[in-house]
Amino acid sequence: MRKQQPEGTIKSVKPGSLPYIWKGISKNTGAMVGLSLLVLLIVLSFLSPYILKHDYWTVNMYVRYSPPSQEHFFGCDELGRDILSRVLYGARYTLAIGFGAVAIATSIGMLIGAVAGYYGGKLDAVLMRFLDVVQSFPGLIFAIAISTVLGTGIFNTILAIGIAFMPPFARLMRANIISIRGSEYVEAARSINCSTFRIITKYLIQNTVSPIIVMVSLQISQAGLTASMLSFLGLGVKEPLPEWGTMIASARAYIRDYPHMVMVPGLFIMITVLCMNMVGDAIRDALDPRLKD
Repeated sequence: MRKQQPEGTIKSVKPGSLPYIWKGISKNTGAMVGLSLLVLLIVLSFLSPYILKHDYWTVNMYVRYSPPSQEHFFGCDELGRDILSRVLYGARYTLAIGFGAVAIATSIGMLIGAVAGYYGGKLDAVLMRFLDVVQSFPGLIFAIAISTVLGTGIFNTILAIGIAFMPPFARLMRANIISIRGSEYVEAARSINCSTFRIITKYLIQNTVSPIIVMVSLQISQAGLTASMLSFLGLGVKEPLPEWGTMIASARAYIRDYPHMVMVPGLFIMITVLCMNMVGDAIRDALDPRLKD
């Protein structure tokens, strides 16, 4: 006779699932603060055109270089545009580039790593040498080179950073695939004539996705920071779009006389990267079995 589960008993959460990750994050105060600030920033970036008095594109030469005040909470830039509106609206581009670039890096990297790890041999050697070539350049330098070839723009910036950030994901996926490709359940799948695509996607990638999630959470902040660097160098998002790196680049000539024009977008970059790192560390702690009591 099947034993019934007592009422009120909570079923155990499957390790690696979203509820499992959320349970680990919710126990980390720093991660919850960082996640709350990120959610608030995302919400404000979309609501800013409707809740703020000043928009981000209106030029008013009478109030240019204005310091922070009640009328303009973070002051105005060299064209009299409200800095608060610009940094909140600019969060759309910085965060979109960060998330989009990591999505591309994860997709391409997982595909290359899974194929190399599963097949091995000459194909593995060729793919790894290709990754060696890509990783021989620092990520920012490689992203600059790709942006120079593709040109400026949001999509080109996402693609450039995604390709530059791809090798670590491929190597991590390859190492994980190699460690489990000889497992009994993989051999059982082969014995019943499962297709290679099903074996890789159903049995291999699904059992190696936890380290990838950790790397994704940690790389998003770096991708957003790289996006601001490219925009600062004139290779990312162009004016008049208010991306944070572009704002710093246009204001650097006034840093001595009007430091608020540089400090405000720089402060937003710092806070965003810090919040993403805190959330990423909490996800790593939740998924790393070596850190369990």
